[in-house]
Amino acid sequence: MNFGKAIADFYTGYVGFKGRTSRSGYWLAVLFYVIVTFAISAVEGQPINQETGMAQNGPAVNIWTLINLLPSLAIGIRRMHDVSKSGWFLLIPIYNLVLACTPGVAADNKYGPQAK
Repeated sequence: MNFGKAIADFYTGYVGFKGRTSRSGYWLAVLFYVIVTFAISAVEGQPINQETGMAQNGPAVNIWTLINLLPSLAIGIRRMHDVSKSGWFLLIPIYNLVLACTPGVAADNKYGPQAK
């Protein structure tokens, strides 16, 4: 899957929790999200909290995150489906990362046809 198709899958499946997403499609969508988040942060300039010394997210980053909340959940659940797991596995902290890195099932499964 190429970068453009991964981004299109990320947004066309905005609230599509059924089906499957390939490993490359998932990680390219994550890469897109991270790059845009860093770009927004750089343009916006992250203020430093004087009490904690930590950078804070500005309003543009918070809005970007809210806009992408449902697509991020949907693509994560479809990724879990690609490895024949329920979308609920997305809630298990370390195991979901292991599953996201695991190759998908090479044949059709109960969640749909093989992701391309």
